Amino acid sequence: MTPDTSIYLHIPFCKHRCAYCDFNTYAGQESLIPAYVKALVKEIQFIGNQKNRSIEYSNTRYSTIFFGGGTPSLLSGTQFASIMSALSSAFSISADAEVSIEANPGTISPEKLEAIRKAGINRISFGVQSSNTEELRMLERSHDFFTVIEAVSTARRAGFTNLNLDLIYALPEQTLQSWQTTVQRVLELEPEHISAYALTLEHGTPFGKWANKGILPLPDPDLAADMYEWTMDHLADNGYVQYEISNWAKTVNPLSAFSDQPTYACRHNLQYWHSLPYLGLGAGAHGYAGGYRYSNALRIKTYIDRLINYQSSVTTYPLTPATVNHHKQTRKDDISDYMINNLRLVQAGIADADFRSRFGSGLADVFPKEIEELVRNGLIEKKTSDGSEVFRLTKRGRLLGNQVFLRFV
Repeated sequence: MTPDTSIYLHIPFCKHRCAYCDFNTYAGQESLIPAYVKALVKEIQFIGNQKNRSIEYSNTRYSTIFFGGGTPSLLSGTQFASIMSALSSAFSISADAEVSIEANPGTISPEKLEAIRKAGINRISFGVQSSNTEELRMLERSHDFFTVIEAVSTARRAGFTNLNLDLIYALPEQTLQSWQTTVQRVLELEPEHISAYALTLEHGTPFGKWANKGILPLPDPDLAADMYEWTMDHLADNGYVQYEISNWAKTVNPLSAFSDQPTYACRHNLQYWHSLPYLGLGAGAHGYAGGYRYSNALRIKTYIDRLINYQSSVTTYPLTPATVNHHKQTRKDDISDYMINNLRLVQAGIADADFRSRFGSGLADVFPKEIEELVRNGLIEKKTSDGSEVFRLTKRGRLLGNQVFLRFV
């Protein structure tokens, strides 16, 4: 049986590119949005036709859709409706599909949110980052926290009952008190989901260049660890379940010891963390489906040209004229990806029974030394659930996750 597949659509437009951002985004090219939407619809139709011609994938069900960016909320309600219509025509979308959109608080209005909701989008993720005016200015964000409050209120009135608020900690010169204030203010907005990521100074970004020149002070790693530990404890005290290293969600039903996820866990991201297939559509999008990992052309104009002007060619699902890189996964690739992704799930961890079912061998058979060393060093713990050994990160392991993941690269 083919597992459910997810769909990621990249919307690479921004009004302003923030100094810390290393995503595939472009400012000042909003005039290309109509042509881009047409190209995106073409790519959807192209993969849909491939799928329909394939016995193996023709009955695949698609259970989550995610519009990421960039700033997807720059698109109009009509443009979202045309994309959703194309998706519904090309793919078998689950009736209860989770359909998410990323949005900047300053780019929405009551009319736009109502149109987006009417188009079928039922989950929204606002890029809040901080509640501190000076920190937002340093990050070059165009909103303040009053805008966030209004955006959340507007989304609720438009019928959104599943909201995520994104935060960034370990900012240059940020104090523990400032971070605690941001978290507390966000809690007062009662989102169903909270994501909190440590700032990374990426090579090639203005932040990265300024840090290398000594203009921007480097985040204090000890303070960052204090912020993270406090966040884990404080969000737990306020009813949020940490189900992934950087993600917390409310839950309606009690969780079992390992297997269950909180009610409002992001189902789309769980697809990634469970190493399950997803289509990547749009400029610079990455996908994993049909046994391939692949990526599309980065530039907006190149992407549009490849889709609008392509000549008839034979390609394998899910590769399209926009694809510029692809790699057929080996068993070793899949095992490595599985370990790195699934260990991020701090509650569920990795069940030996699931690993054995997917790869035909037990964890101890494939990684005997690695597992023993990580348990001995207190970075992962071993428990038993439903008759199967389960391995998951300890609290210390969450702080040192990259050291754990490197063992399985």
